[in-house]
Amino acid sequence: MGERVEIPSRAQAGVEETVAATAEAIRAAVGNAAGPVEAVGVAVPGFIDAGEGVVRWAPNFGKAHEGVFHYWTDVPFGRLLHEILGLPVTLGNDANCAALGEYSYGSGKGEANCLVLVTVGTGIGGGVVLGRRATQGGVGPALLLGGNQGGAELGHIVIRQNGLDCNSGAYGSLEAYCQRDAIVRRAQHRLRRGRTSLVREMVADIADVTPRHLAEAAHKGDEMALEVWSEVGAALGAGLGSLINIFAPDVLAVGGQIGKVGAPLLLPAIAEARNTAIPALFADCRILTAEQIDDAGLLGAAALALAALPQ
Repeated sequence: MGERVEIPSRAQAGVEETVAATAEAIRAAVGNAAGPVEAVGVAVPGFIDAGEGVVRWAPNFGKAHEGVFHYWTDVPFGRLLHEILGLPVTLGNDANCAALGEYSYGSGKGEANCLVLVTVGTGIGGGVVLGRRATQGGVGPALLLGGNQGGAELGHIVIRQNGLDCNSGAYGSLEAYCQRDAIVRRAQHRLRRGRTSLVREMVADIADVTPRHLAEAAHKGDEMALEVWSEVGAALGAGLGSLINIFAPDVLAVGGQIGKVGAPLLLPAIAEARNTAIPALFADCRILTAEQIDDAGLLGAAALALAALPQ
């Protein structure tokens, strides 16, 4: 494995800018590779048509025009990258890729009966890997994509009918309550109301608050930050409990950059999941922080690209 490359994706600057930034990152990674590169795997947040190399829908990618954010629909991302790079490009949903990476190289140890990964970040993603014991007839491990390859959008399950809205246009989804901006708004609301908090000492203006500030404050025992994570964790736990009821996983991993918060988020999530899930299914499930938070998507995308090469 070569040296890690990180370049901003410019996800909300328009298709051309995002394609250029992605190609730049890939070229740099190819240059750092220890050996010849035969194919490229790209993990993209959204509904991916892998066979056509098209991003059918990506609510967090796009560009604002006259005050309205227009998200990606039917963008031939794979073809555009192939034209620049001259290499085969395989696309996968970022959370699905992360689930495959976490199953194979993280908490799934390549042997979990069923692993569900929920990624918490700018949005909420998810992925499901079914081991042989999770399928009738012993087929697997298999990455669940759904009938039109648009699954598994676990972040868009509804946890509160007619609740908060999110970029998908739905109301009351898990993403609406647990995504990055929703977490920050909870903290900003409290700070505007005059709550004391270590967070005030970390930023020049409350507009600059990030989940990282809230995580740092919570680990120092800050009351306001712990309240925010408790509320977000409870909302997350309601979703996790429902996912346990649907998939009966033996491993349910919480990933994404916000998943690094750990106990302040995970403990209230486990408590609420316990109250939501069927007891017998909850008893057989370990809810934990993902082991491959930074690299799971990369590992899963690489696995997809390798599998797509002629054998």
